[in-house]
Amino acid sequence: MIFSPPYRGLRTRKTLYAFGLAAMLLAGVGFTLAPQQKPAQAEQEVDSTATSGTASSVVAHRMDAVINEASAPAAMWGVFVMDASSGEVLYQRNANVPFMPASTNKLLTTATALDALGGDFRYETTLFFDGMVEDATLRGDLILKGSGDPTFGSPDMSGPDPLRQWARRLAEMGVTRIEGRLIGDDDAFDDRPYAEGWDIDYITSQSSRLIGFSMGGLSYRNNLAEVMVKGNDPGNLAEIAQQPPDFLTIKNQLDTASRSRGRAIRAERRLGNESVTLSGSVPRGFDGGLIVPVTDPTAFSLQSFVYHLRQVGIDVQAEVIDIDDLESDKKPTYESARPLFVTYSPPLHKILSIINKESHNFYAEQVFRSFGWEGTAAGAEARVKALLGRAGVSTDGLSIRDGSGLSRKDLVTPEAMGRLLAYMYKNADREAFQTTMAKAGEPGTTLSYRLGGLPVRAKTGSLAYVRALSGYATSPQGEPLVFVVMANHYTAPDYAVSQTIDRLVMALASAGPA
Repeated sequence: MIFSPPYRGLRTRKTLYAFGLAAMLLAGVGFTLAPQQKPAQAEQEVDSTATSGTASSVVAHRMDAVINEASAPAAMWGVFVMDASSGEVLYQRNANVPFMPASTNKLLTTATALDALGGDFRYETTLFFDGMVEDATLRGDLILKGSGDPTFGSPDMSGPDPLRQWARRLAEMGVTRIEGRLIGDDDAFDDRPYAEGWDIDYITSQSSRLIGFSMGGLSYRNNLAEVMVKGNDPGNLAEIAQQPPDFLTIKNQLDTASRSRGRAIRAERRLGNESVTLSGSVPRGFDGGLIVPVTDPTAFSLQSFVYHLRQVGIDVQAEVIDIDDLESDKKPTYESARPLFVTYSPPLHKILSIINKESHNFYAEQVFRSFGWEGTAAGAEARVKALLGRAGVSTDGLSIRDGSGLSRKDLVTPEAMGRLLAYMYKNADREAFQTTMAKAGEPGTTLSYRLGGLPVRAKTGSLAYVRALSGYATSPQGEPLVFVVMANHYTAPDYAVSQTIDRLVMALASAGPA
């Protein structure tokens, strides 16, 4: 049994095959504060300002009413509202104070990606061959060269698995054996698989397709290994299998319980290697699995390819090696190498839509490094700040350590975020950018159950003690508005903070009471 995350959405993927000189196309309830908590909130009101115009006065009155009412949680509130057409600032509260933006940080990533790469940009992943063909044997270097494509083999994109497809094509060409070296070229990115400021729990104890992953210039299936689990006789350990076989070192402490339903599986990872401890219990008759983030994406990609090659009957007797482990004079130069297969990603605008609408952290991190100079997070931060500078934003004091917003070292002011949104509103990429963001109430997005029926497109953000929402709204008078709302350092229930954020946006986009 192979457990796979559900496929989402219909996406097209084009794959080009070439051998030698020939080419073949394949294709809630309110939260009430105790009276003694109110002064902490009141301290935030000194930085609440609006211009003297009628529109701004109305906005200021309504926004202040929401934040100052008794049911609003005590929090550090940062708010910025601007008329996107005229540029008039309608309201601001702590707008120049750096906040953790959480996943609204993805708006910086996607805007910069459109600016730097363009919405029609496609990633390429290529299999090169440099060697001789003798009978049915490929003898020499088979090189899997990545470009940082987040969608290569991703279960979040429909279409055939590229490594499985490549293996089948080689078999159809008559290849029965591979000798020499199988090299993974991941030099599109640096070799830092995690972002600065991530919680250690993301890496060591999460078992998720969206948190705990590693990044790499050569990535496959979101860098997630599949672990299949079957219940055994009660009292015995569950049966464990994985794909690709033997990639993970699994310590099995997963018991089979006598109950008939309900799983309780915990995957605990060792930092820096592929060791995983599975504990907990599954019911008798259980047949399912989980996904475990890998530490080394390049090794995972190569071993997965070997698995698919052997599945179609090709004998692989090649050294599997990361290009970084080769001396300079032993690395492939590509001068004499021939491309066998090239897989293209969907156009970037489709990838960015998944990033913003579904808050896909892995895609965001891969794209972030893709526009970073030399594939680095530092280079990507510089690129984002350059765009902010063109938007008229001072970047002093801003910190952008990753593309997803998972880092607690990300610090962005509400005004900086708002002015970037205003800049993108007047940019040639306005439509492409706005359509990456979820509509209020849009099914299958992070706004599925929020603000339904309102003229709003926005990106959510959430971390522990952090909630945010930023985007565009249309006022009851028809003006296009940019809004940024960030709440940090609260201890109230998350739902209470989110409800207040939604009421703030309702105060902008609804003609009725907030």
